[in-house]
Amino acid sequence: MKPRLPLSFALLAALCWPLHEALAQPAAAPERPVATAQTTFTYTLSNGMPLWVRPDRRAPTAVHMVWVRVGSMDEVDGTSGVAHVLEHMMFKGTARLAPGEFSRRVAALGGRENAFTSKDYTGYFQQIPASRLEAVMQLEADRLVNNQWPDAEFAKELEVVKEERRLRTEDDPRTMLHEVLTATALTASPYRRPIVGWMSDLDAMTAQDARDFYKRWYSPANAVVVVAGDVDPEQVRQLAEKHYGHLPVQTVPERKPQQEPVQKGVRRVELKAPAEQSYVALAFKVPCLASMDKSPEHDDALALTVLAAVLDGYSGARLERALAQGDKRLADSVGAGNGLMGRGPQFFMLDGVPAKGGSPEALEAALRAQVKKVADAGVTEAELQRVKTQWVASEVYRLDSVFYQARELGSAWALGLPPDHGTQLIARLRQVTAAQVQAVAQKYFGDDALTVAILRPQPMGQAPTRRAVPGARH
Repeated sequence: MKPRLPLSFALLAALCWPLHEALAQPAAAPERPVATAQTTFTYTLSNGMPLWVRPDRRAPTAVHMVWVRVGSMDEVDGTSGVAHVLEHMMFKGTARLAPGEFSRRVAALGGRENAFTSKDYTGYFQQIPASRLEAVMQLEADRLVNNQWPDAEFAKELEVVKEERRLRTEDDPRTMLHEVLTATALTASPYRRPIVGWMSDLDAMTAQDARDFYKRWYSPANAVVVVAGDVDPEQVRQLAEKHYGHLPVQTVPERKPQQEPVQKGVRRVELKAPAEQSYVALAFKVPCLASMDKSPEHDDALALTVLAAVLDGYSGARLERALAQGDKRLADSVGAGNGLMGRGPQFFMLDGVPAKGGSPEALEAALRAQVKKVADAGVTEAELQRVKTQWVASEVYRLDSVFYQARELGSAWALGLPPDHGTQLIARLRQVTAAQVQAVAQKYFGDDALTVAILRPQPMGQAPTRRAVPGARH
């Protein structure tokens, strides 16, 4: 099930060829920093690479991140999963470092590190004592442009990724269902491909596929450095200029628009898999918040996020109260969430597990009836006030984490949003009215926007034995 408080997910998401080289431009004086309301300082290094710094002096630690604006949506058919595979290979060495040495050096500094791939971006981070910031900058800058590894190392790591797919997707019926649902709901959008990749593409993938993807997309022109924690912004700028400002820049390939055609009619798909209970998921195509600019579509995206919170934003919200409580409940669990932001198309999701003796079809109808109830009768001011108060409290709580602050900045940059988008977003959400919530409930939940996926449980056989995967990074 999706987490409660869909906004948290959206903010974190909000919680994956041929080389065209260009000569680096002559060094220019770095721009003066621009301070935002959240005390984020933004700089541009000599080679054009952006640097975002968020000082937070409450503890002597710092988070250093490099985000590359490339994910699974930038792959081409036949090489699905290469963005994620490359993320793994970034830990396998440079001309200066042996495979695995990057992680060993970070550990020796008293830090921890990892990486993540999404449809929209790939991120790398180290959380270290603030005094060790320069050391991890040197390591990260090196692998951003000098990553290399032998074919044998690639072959070994590819098997790790395949086992990840088996463990986290193929052995998990609900994850498999969502993979099938996305591939059914989308036709042209590259979002239809799974981040981990199709197994047949992983089987056919070569070391050169990953090298080509690296050469195509990994450049200071397509990346940002983010630092948050107990740091002085000007000192961070000087360190970043020293280690990143001289890196060679290459032209980022032009991204072709891949617009999803208009859907005409409901789409349905079923998955048979060993499971104890059935499960149903409904995906409605909805508008995306592409920027913080005011527009009717952006206003609707925000109102849909409020609607999701009214339905499933807190314990005892509408869906749970109506469908998953009492002796005659229709569901053991239910959920709702709105995608809100991303470089590709977004969904409003409804899902649930039918109660014993119930059918997924009956639960599907009941979930849609709850949205229709909002469309017909609206929501109360008390409901709106409750979810808005929880969002504000949740945002304040999350900002206690330096890691969250750095991740919020990185995702904002990757999605083309300003550093203070979190503050702006909360302000915009607090302005959403009951009338707007009712209007989007009336507008976006017809059959022509809907894809339904149902898990049909099969007898539980002997589960395959899976060994622990050495080298798995997540």
